[in-house]
Amino acid sequence: MTVKGEKKKKTIKTIKIDVDKCNGCRACEMICSAFHAAPKYSSNNPARSRIRVIREPLKDVYVPVYAGEYTQAECAGRDKYTIDGKEYDECAFCRASCPSRSEFKEPDSGLPLKCDMCEGEEEPLCVKWCSVDALSYEEREEEVEEAVEQEQLETGLESLANKYGLQQIMDTVARMSQKD
Repeated sequence: MTVKGEKKKKTIKTIKIDVDKCNGCRACEMICSAFHAAPKYSSNNPARSRIRVIREPLKDVYVPVYAGEYTQAECAGRDKYTIDGKEYDECAFCRASCPSRSEFKEPDSGLPLKCDMCEGEEEPLCVKWCSVDALSYEEREEEVEEAVEQEQLETGLESLANKYGLQQIMDTVARMSQKD
């Protein structure tokens, strides 16, 4: 459920990707996973990265894709893309975390991952660490309709309930509320 609000100016942050420049080094994946480790920089697990390099090394094709919004349903259509004679399903380049894919899900909890543009940093670290300038950071102002983020909360809770069971979640919340 999304509650509509009023229109406001909002800064939209994006990462532009120049596929022709990417050499598949995966430095973006490494720095992203280290930045999002708990505590920061304590470990490096590319499965926790919010950016992935789709690779076809024998054809010299590398496509960085960063995590977008979670979607509860699969796509209705699956287009095919041909790059240097190899056919790819559009899922390979999709930024969403969805039920039919394991990409962009936290490996331990199964919760969806989403790029946060390295919140608190001047620019996303994947951009800063890209030595071939395949990634660039852009900010622009747009008028958008603000929405209550209830949907994100429900998605996270649903994922936890699917993994641990609703009763265990309720018991944990009850224990936590008794600590206050």
